[in-house]
Amino acid sequence: MAYGVISHMKAKEVFRVKQSHGKGIVEIVIWQVPTPVPPSEHPYKYRLVYVVNGKWVVGYDNERGKGDHKHLGDTELPYGFVSPQQLMADFMADVKGVEQ
Repeated sequence: MAYGVISHMKAKEVFRVKQSHGKGIVEIVIWQVPTPVPPSEHPYKYRLVYVVNGKWVVGYDNERGKGDHKHLGDTELPYGFVSPQQLMADFMADVKGVEQ
């Protein structure tokens, strides 16, 4: 049965970068997973962070039980995941917004 094979697949890293950006560091890690991380409905697990002076300034993730969300400073907001490309674009727009 084909669906049994999928359940045994491992997460596959799709994108990873860690580099200086502005006054801090940007780290982006995106994995394709065999089954969605509940309550997310897409096949991706991700963590995107912008850290300045050791403080998490912008963050996007989809931790189990919370689903897709973003952190802007101390505020946590829901995030509407569309695609990995849109995720990175939205994250970088928020990073740019806090840099100004």
